[in-house]
Amino acid sequence: MPNLLAMSFEGELAPCFDLRCLHPGRKPPDGWGIGYYPGGEPSASVLKEPAPPHGSIRSELVKAWEHLEASLFVLHVRTATWGSISDANTQPFARSYGGRDWLFAHSGSLHHRVERGGKKLFDPVGSTDTEMLFCELLGFFHASGLRSIGDCDPVTLATWFARMGVHGCMTAVLTDGRDLLAYADARGESALHLGRVVPPYERLALGDADVEVDLGRRGVKPRKGVIIASNPLEGEGATWTALAPGRLVVVRQGAVIAEVGAATPPGEPASAPLVGRPDLGRPQRAQARKLQVVHRTAYRYEKPVERSTHLLRLVPAHDRLQALHSSSIQMSVDGKQRDYEDVFGNQVRRVAIETPFSELVIEARSEVSLLDTEPFQFRPLHARSVIPLVWMPWQRQVLAPYLLPPELYESELEELAHYAMSFAERNDYDLVDTLLDLNQTIFREYEYRQGSTSLSTTPYEVYARRRGVCQDFANLFICLARLLGVPARYVCGYLYTGPTHPNQRQALASHAWVQVYLPESGWKGFDPTNGVVTQTDHVRVAVGRSYIDATPTSGTIYVGGGRETLEVEVTVTAVDV
Repeated sequence: MPNLLAMSFEGELAPCFDLRCLHPGRKPPDGWGIGYYPGGEPSASVLKEPAPPHGSIRSELVKAWEHLEASLFVLHVRTATWGSISDANTQPFARSYGGRDWLFAHSGSLHHRVERGGKKLFDPVGSTDTEMLFCELLGFFHASGLRSIGDCDPVTLATWFARMGVHGCMTAVLTDGRDLLAYADARGESALHLGRVVPPYERLALGDADVEVDLGRRGVKPRKGVIIASNPLEGEGATWTALAPGRLVVVRQGAVIAEVGAATPPGEPASAPLVGRPDLGRPQRAQARKLQVVHRTAYRYEKPVERSTHLLRLVPAHDRLQALHSSSIQMSVDGKQRDYEDVFGNQVRRVAIETPFSELVIEARSEVSLLDTEPFQFRPLHARSVIPLVWMPWQRQVLAPYLLPPELYESELEELAHYAMSFAERNDYDLVDTLLDLNQTIFREYEYRQGSTSLSTTPYEVYARRRGVCQDFANLFICLARLLGVPARYVCGYLYTGPTHPNQRQALASHAWVQVYLPESGWKGFDPTNGVVTQTDHVRVAVGRSYIDATPTSGTIYVGGGRETLEVEVTVTAVDV
C-alpha cells in the first residue's frame, strides 16, 4: 500500500483517486486523507476520514468530484501506531504559517515520544508523533525567520531531518502550496520513490492494489510532473527511481529544483554535497570565431517557368556583435535585381526573372566574424529583472509586433499561458532564469524529429506532441515568451557545429532560433533546439515576427512551373584567424 503519495505538476490537473483499499472484500485502513490547493491559492483544502467503511461517500467524492483540481496533492493512508483512530490523528495535517497553509504527511513511526520543553508556538491538536514532528518543523522555520520552503537552504532542512532521525523514521513530505519537499529516512526504515511524468501521453493511470490515480480521466493535458510515493505505482507514463536514504528533494511546478545527498548530524563525517537544480545553461565566455558560409539552393520544375520574382535574404547581419567581411550571391538565371533593407533591418535582394528556366540555382557565399563572446556581460546574472516586465508606452508601441502571440483558439492560448507561467513560478519570476529554463526544457523534453511537422504546425501542436524541428521549437519559445509579456522575434541563419558534432545535420541547412528583448540590454539569442544561449556558433541572417519575415528564399511564379522540387545545401566552416 502506498501509504504516502504526493504530486506536483506544472499547472492544474483534476485527477481521479480510486481508493481500492475500500472496495468490498478488502480490509479498510485506519484512515485516509487528501490535501490540495484549489486554484493554486495558498489556502489548502483537506478531506479526511478515520475508520472509513467500504465504499464510503468521501472516497467516492475524491473519485468523481471534478472540482478536485490543483497542481499539488498530498494523499496519506493510515495504519495507526500513535494515537486513537480519529479525525484529529488522521493525516495529512494542515497548519497556517507565513500567510499560507502547510501540509505534512509522515510514512513511518517514531520509537519514542520527543520531549518538547518550554513554550512552543505550535502545539499538536491530536496525539500522533507525526503532528508533533510537524509542529517542531514549523517551529524551526519560525525560529529561523523563514516563511516558506523556498526561503530555506535545502542542506539545512536535510540536516534537521537527519538530526530528528535519532527518534525514529523520518520519511515525510511537506508542502507550503508552492514547493513540495520529500525526505527519505536516513536509516532506510521507510522507502520513498520519485516518479517523473513527461508528456506526451494519451492516458496516465498509475496505481496498485490499494490506490489508483487517473490523471487523464477528466481530459488529458500535456503536463510534466513529479510523483512521490512509498512504492512505485504501476502503469505507463512514469519513470521511477528510489530516493537513497537521507535524500531530500524539493519540487516546484512539476520539476525538481533542489536535491541534497544524505545529511549527517553535527559531529559526524561531512554530508554529501548539494546536488542542486538542473543546469539552466548559463553561458560561459566564448572565443571569437570567423566562419565561412556557403548556402546553395536549387529549384527544379516540371515545366519551364516563364516569369517569376524572388526575395533573397542571404546576407548575414553586420553590427557590433557580428562583422560581415564579404558576401556574394550568384544565380544561374539572370534577372533584374534590386537590393534594399526591409522594415526589420534585413538585407534583401529582389530579383525579377523574365527568362524561361526549368532549374534555378542560387549560391550565396559569406565570411563573417562572430563576436558575441559574453551575451550577459551587460550586468551580473544575479541582478534581477522580474516578470511581469513594465514597458513605457512608446517602447510598447515599437515592440508591439513582438508581443502579440500567434492566432490560436482561445482554449489553446489559455493552456499555453498556464504552461508559460509554470516556468515563471518555478524560477521566482526571475526573467533570465525563466528564459533559460524554458530554453533547456524544450531542448531536453522535446524530440527533434525531421518530417514530423510542416510550415502550418502551430505552437500548441508542438506543445501537445512534444516533437518538431528547429522552426517549431523557435515558434513555441516565441509564443510562450510573448504570453509572459517578453518581446520575442524569429531568427534565421546558420549554425556552426564542426565536422564531428552529433548535431551536424542542423548545420546542413539554415537554422532557426529566437531573440528576446531584455530591458536596457537589447536582443539576446536563445536556441531551444540545442539548449544554448547564442554566442559564436550562430550566424544571424534575418529576423522578423515569424518565419515569413525571415525566410532565406521565397518568391512568386506568375507563368509556368508545375511541380517543384527543392534542394538546399549549407556548409559552415571555421576560418583560421
